[in-house]
Amino acid sequence: MEISLIYEDNHLLVVNKPPNILSQGDKTGDEDLLTILKKDLKRRYNKPGNVFLGLVHRLDRPVGGVMVFAKTSKAASRLSDQIRRREFHKVYLAVVHGRPKPGGRLRHYLVKEPETNTVTLASREAKGAREAILDYERLDEAEGLSLVRVNLVTGRSHQVRVQLSAIGHPLYGDQRYGPEVNRPGQQIALFCAQVSCQHPTRREPMVFTQPPPGGRPWNLFTPYS
Repeated sequence: MEISLIYEDNHLLVVNKPPNILSQGDKTGDEDLLTILKKDLKRRYNKPGNVFLGLVHRLDRPVGGVMVFAKTSKAASRLSDQIRRREFHKVYLAVVHGRPKPGGRLRHYLVKEPETNTVTLASREAKGAREAILDYERLDEAEGLSLVRVNLVTGRSHQVRVQLSAIGHPLYGDQRYGPEVNRPGQQIALFCAQVSCQHPTRREPMVFTQPPPGGRPWNLFTPYS
C-alpha cells in the first residue's frame, strides 16, 4: 500500500492515512499504518534492527486524513505533552444528516466499552467517564445533508461520531452511531483535514493540511460508496 507523505524531517513523519486501515495493530491482526510506515523507513534508510516510530495520536479505522508520527523518543514525549496540554489540534471535515445549528460547542461525558469498542454518553459521575469537547461550524447544506467543520478541544475515542449523533446529526455512512439509512459498506464521511502542533525540537508552530478525497469536501460521502 502506498501512503502519501505530507512532511518528514529527522523528528516528524506526517502522512495522509487512507480510510479503512488501522492506525495501530489490534487483535484482528489486520494490516496497520504504523507497521507499514516502520517497514518503509527501514527500507528507505536501510536501517538495521527495529525502527522507532512513535504513535502519538490515532484516527478511527474508517477515517482518513492527516496523521503525525514521531521519529524519535524525544519527539514522541514532547508531542504527547502537547496533547495533554491541549496544544495539539485536529480539524475534521464531516458530512452529517440533517441541518445542525450554524455552529457551537458540544460538551459531553463519554464512556468506552473495551469489549465492543463502542462509546456511549454518560453522566459526569459515571465510572470511566471522560469529558469530550468540540467546536463545530456548518459550512454548507444540500439534499438533507450538511457539511461541517469540527475543531477538537479534547481527543476522545469516537468523539466526533458520538457527539454529533448525540445532537441528532450523525455522520453519513456511520453504521455504528448513525441511522439505519446508513447502508453497510458505505464510507463514513469524516476526514482529518488539518493537524497543528509545535515542532518538538525547533519549538515553532507547524500546520499540516490535506484536502479531502478529490479535493472537494462534499466528495467525502461519495468516493468510496
